[in-house]
Amino acid sequence: MSGGVLFWVQHLLGSGHLRRTAAIAHATAALGVRCVVASGGLPLSNLDLGEARLVQLPPLRAADAGFRAMVDGEGRPADDALMARRRAMLEALVAEEAPAVVVTETFPFGRRSLRAEVLALLDAAGRLGRPPLVVASVRDILQRESRPDRIATMIETAQQRYDAVLVHGDPALVRLDVSFPAAALLGERVIHTGYVADTRKALRAADAAGRDEVIVSVGGGLVGRNLLQAAAAARPLSRLTAGRTWRLLLGEAGLAEGIDQAPGLAIEPNRADFAFLLANCAVSVSQAGYNTATDLFVAGARAVLVPYGAEGETEQGERAQIMAEHGLAVVLTEDRLDPAALAAAVDRALELPPPPAATIDLSGAPTSARLLAGWAAHG
Repeated sequence: MSGGVLFWVQHLLGSGHLRRTAAIAHATAALGVRCVVASGGLPLSNLDLGEARLVQLPPLRAADAGFRAMVDGEGRPADDALMARRRAMLEALVAEEAPAVVVTETFPFGRRSLRAEVLALLDAAGRLGRPPLVVASVRDILQRESRPDRIATMIETAQQRYDAVLVHGDPALVRLDVSFPAAALLGERVIHTGYVADTRKALRAADAAGRDEVIVSVGGGLVGRNLLQAAAAARPLSRLTAGRTWRLLLGEAGLAEGIDQAPGLAIEPNRADFAFLLANCAVSVSQAGYNTATDLFVAGARAVLVPYGAEGETEQGERAQIMAEHGLAVVLTEDRLDPAALAAAVDRALELPPPPAATIDLSGAPTSARLLAGWAAHG
């Protein structure tokens, strides 16, 4: 068997990397291309791959929000034996599939701790009788890197090992070189595809779920407790939310600790109809991850963004600021987060007109799929 597209993806903290890759693989498989997704993170429920096939590697996740170490699915430190099993699985998968295109999500612009694994994958692909085209798949904004040696390694790897870099964002909103100036050195390899979003989410729910509520969400990751706790205490302080429900959606069950039920609060796990809640809500309160941003673009919801900025993280802060500059959100930084400040931010968002009519390119999945299918056909 040969041809098709092989995706490698590793989510370490949140689930956005895998869900974005799954959406692209789904769209590519729908064009009749054989697609396999090799996922190295914890398994996710309700992952929609369409006709694409999932291969689950022995899972890894970040030990903490600082990404200083990786642990396995049971929380044990990742050892050499685990990493060797993962590499062996990937090399066998390459031999079995003989892909025409290999896609690595984030790498070489991140996932530095897994460099040996990805290079082993690419080396195995290079040994095929007909080596595949190699593509990097990255989000709109990269984590800023201050060390010149690391930037040089990223560029050198991209120049020597990669044929294209798909950037899943709208250059009219933000170009890759805003967060990664060295991208200019990659020239025509860099292709902006538009945001990867499920535009079917634009439909309103018939039962008006979330109508006029304040929806507080922290995605599917392991961080967000401070935001949830501040929101639980903020509702009575808001001037404009009397009588409105504040619905707190928990990314992880443990995030509910320290949050008490109170009149006007609804506290529950993440919901399958989240997109409808956003479309119907008065205000969304959330962090500023990629998937959250695309959901907001589709829903056209007023938004308060509290970008995750711990451990030197810059990506969410930059995205939130860009959205604020375009009238798409009110931003409250984590260092200013408290109940009174959050209530005031929600009040400001409620007083604003609805976000401008969506002019943001949300065609990232079908555009990426067309490119990958074309390359696979001529590989």
